[in-house]
Amino acid sequence: MMLWSLRGNGNRKSEINKYMKTFFRVLVLLISVTITAQDTYLHCGKLIDTKSGEILIEKTVVVSGDIIVSVEDGYRTSQNSNDRVIDLKSKTVMPGLIDMHVHIESETNPKRYLQAYTQNDADVAFSSVKYAEITLMNGFTTVRDLGGTGVNVALRNAINAGKVDGPRIFTAEKALATTGGHADPTNGSKKSLMGNPGPKEGVVNGVEDAKKAVRQRYKNGADLIKITATGGVLSVAKSGQNPQFTIEEIKAICQTAKDYGFHVAAHAHGDEGMQRAILGGVKTIEHGTLMSAETMELMKKHDVYLVPTITAGKFVTEKAKIKGYYPEIIVPKALDIGPKIQNMFGRAYKADVGIAFGTDAAVFYHGDNGKEFGYMVEAGMPAMEAIQSATLTNAKILKMESQLGQIKSGYLADIVAVNDDPTEDISTMENITFVMKNGVIYKNQ
Repeated sequence: MMLWSLRGNGNRKSEINKYMKTFFRVLVLLISVTITAQDTYLHCGKLIDTKSGEILIEKTVVVSGDIIVSVEDGYRTSQNSNDRVIDLKSKTVMPGLIDMHVHIESETNPKRYLQAYTQNDADVAFSSVKYAEITLMNGFTTVRDLGGTGVNVALRNAINAGKVDGPRIFTAEKALATTGGHADPTNGSKKSLMGNPGPKEGVVNGVEDAKKAVRQRYKNGADLIKITATGGVLSVAKSGQNPQFTIEEIKAICQTAKDYGFHVAAHAHGDEGMQRAILGGVKTIEHGTLMSAETMELMKKHDVYLVPTITAGKFVTEKAKIKGYYPEIIVPKALDIGPKIQNMFGRAYKADVGIAFGTDAAVFYHGDNGKEFGYMVEAGMPAMEAIQSATLTNAKILKMESQLGQIKSGYLADIVAVNDDPTEDISTMENITFVMKNGVIYKNQ
C-alpha cells in the first residue's frame, strides 16, 4: 500500500529518489575510503621497549593514521594491497625523541647579539621554520621551547596545522626575568633603548608582577613557564650564577602557573638560586652547574628533575676561546661555567636525581641535539637510561605519558630509527635514519 501510495505522489517519489541517490553516494564513498585506507607496517630488526628497558628482536609495528595499532612478533604483512611495508630490519627502532630545552627561534653565530636590533619578527619566523625542520629530521619529534620572542607560539601553531614541518612544540613563549637579570630583553642596550620592561615583556619585580607575567604568558599562548632563577652565561650581564628572584616571587609564579595548568622550568647555574626555585615549586632545573649535594637531596625530596644541557656547556667553552665570537662580558662566564656541567651531571646521576633529557639547542647548532646522549653516557649514565630520559621521563613531565614515550598500542605514532644498537655504540644517536611523527614519514634513509 505504501509503495502504491508513493507511486501516486510525484513529490514523494522525487524525495525518495533524492534520498536513495544520496545514500548510494555515501555508501560508495565509505567503500572507497575502506579500500584506499593505508596502514603502515614497520619491520623492526631491533625495537627498544622504553618501559622495560629491553631491546626486542624482529617486531612489526602497525600504524594506522597517527596511532600505533599494535606491536607484533615477527615480520607481519597485510592482505590489503594498499598498505605499505617499511623495511627497518637492519635498524634499531625507538619512540620519537623529546628534547626538553631548545630555543627554536634562533641559533648561535657571532652576529646574534646585533640581530636583536636588526631582525623583525618575520625574519625570526623564517629562520625558525628551518630550525624546526632540522630538529625533526634529527629524530626529535617533540620539544620544549624555553624562551623566545613569541614567534615560537606561531611556529607551534603552524606545525600543528600542517603548514610547516617540525616537532610538536610545548613553548614557554617569553622567559621571565628580573630587571637586569638573565632574559631581561634590554640587557646590553644603550640607556635610551633600555626603557622599563615589565610583566608584559616578561620582567618581574615583586609578587604582583610575578602573577601578572604568568597570566600574560597564558594570554600570549604559552604552554608552560620558564624563569631565570640565576644569572646566565650568554646574557650581556656580569654574573652567571647569582640568585635573581626572591623565593616569594618564585612561589607566586609557580602558584599562578598551577592555576593555569602550567609547570615551571627554572634556568639556574648558582646553588642558592636553585634552592629557592625548588622550594618555590618549579618542576625542572635547567643546567644546574654549581649544584651542591644538599640541593640534589632537595630535588629528590620535591620531585624536581635536572635538565643538564651538557652539549651547550661544551660548545660555549669552545667558542669563548675564539676572540670576538661572544661579547667580552660573556667570555669569562663561559670559560667558568661551561666546563663544569658534565661533571655536575655525573654527580647528580650517581645521587639518583631525576634526569630529563635536554640540550639547549640554539646555544649550539640545531640538529646536533643527539650529541647529548654521548656526553651523558661518558659521564656515567647507561645508554638505555639516557634514551629513557628522552622518552619516558620527558613524556611524563609534559603529562603526555599516555601518548608519547613508548612504542605501544594506542600511542601516537612518533617513531625513529638508527643504524646501530645505541647500547653498544651511543654515537649512533647522532645519525637518525628514519623519522615518523603522527604516522607521517618524514625521513627514511
